[in-house]
Amino acid sequence: MDIRKFVLTTVLSVHIVMRSEERYLKDYDASRFASPIVTVDNVLFSLDNNELSVLLVKRANHPYQGTWGLPGGFIDMTLDESTRDTALRKLVEKTGVIPPWLEQLETFSGKYRDPRGWSLTTAWFALIARTDCQPHIESVSDAKWLPTHQLTQQTLAFDHGEIITHALNRLRQKTRYSLLPVYCLAEEFTLTQLQEATEIILGQAIQRKSLIRRFEASGMFEDTGKSKATGARKARLYRRKEGVDIHLFSRNLLNDTAE
Repeated sequence: MDIRKFVLTTVLSVHIVMRSEERYLKDYDASRFASPIVTVDNVLFSLDNNELSVLLVKRANHPYQGTWGLPGGFIDMTLDESTRDTALRKLVEKTGVIPPWLEQLETFSGKYRDPRGWSLTTAWFALIARTDCQPHIESVSDAKWLPTHQLTQQTLAFDHGEIITHALNRLRQKTRYSLLPVYCLAEEFTLTQLQEATEIILGQAIQRKSLIRRFEASGMFEDTGKSKATGARKARLYRRKEGVDIHLFSRNLLNDTAE
């Protein structure tokens, strides 16, 4: 075939396909298909009085009106470009600040999880220092921190108890292979505070030497040049380096005797 004819034919074919898709999209009627209820839910963890706690909000509307559940809600298609945007928007509404760590957990779906009908929610889990958001939370009556060990004593909306359990497992698993608990601490912190946060999340003691090796090898932190009085001694204050991602280790912290 003549090369000019080939090019002309190809261009014409592409143009016809594009016109066909434009026509298809113009005539497309989304209402022909049943749509599930789509929401976003957040599991926000922090350390409250030396306990790992999760933020709950009291539902103002049916279903489950007056019941505690996770902060979340419907996607606003005029504001949110992604479910991450929805998660951040809902967290800021309840805490007043953007959490330093936010990670997608998983999607929970089914026809029985919401009495209104078939639904799915994209769940995210986040970490924040309690001191950063507590003033905002204390100003509202529909939010509270609940220690995770008390979850079985609390009736929660929908399948939020199951979602929190999945988030707890993810948090503890990642803590074994990273320094993720640092996102529960204030901007400036001591190594002892990081160790305590890690032990609270894992529910058991860790070797300080192993933590220090990881701290130094991660490349995530810098010395502030300041110190904090801790009894008769002073401890150095550190902070996360700006723009540095979390470092993942190959060894489980609980089995780490030498790296």
